[in-house]
Amino acid sequence: MRKWTGPILGLCLVASVAQAHHSLSAYDQNRSVTAEGTVEEYHFSNPHPVLMIAVTAPSGGKQIWRLEMDNLHELVDVGISKTTFKYGDKVTATGWPDKSSPTGVYLRRLDRPSDGLRYEQIGLSPRVTYTKGPG
Repeated sequence: MRKWTGPILGLCLVASVAQAHHSLSAYDQNRSVTAEGTVEEYHFSNPHPVLMIAVTAPSGGKQIWRLEMDNLHELVDVGISKTTFKYGDKVTATGWPDKSSPTGVYLRRLDRPSDGLRYEQIGLSPRVTYTKGPG
């Protein structure tokens, strides 16, 4: 029985690290925020792609919001790529606010009116649809 102790403990450790990585505890899942802006940067990288959008602040100045997306592999599976978002794309983003940053968001939905792209989290999975057709 002892020869299985090491591998079993190893699997438990891997499972707990994976669960911790996917934790959304940094975000307030009881609230939602919406921001309209234009894409400044798009980082299509592991583990979670990030969109940086320029938003007009209440004071009239420019704020950069950080929108964290689902994991890279799931996004690829639904058709998101490194060229999906470009500088200047106008978007409306809705998500859970970061508990420690007023301009940080875990993205739950993003609409791009120019082509009707809608990215949304349905449960734990992302989905992409187009109302005007991709491209």
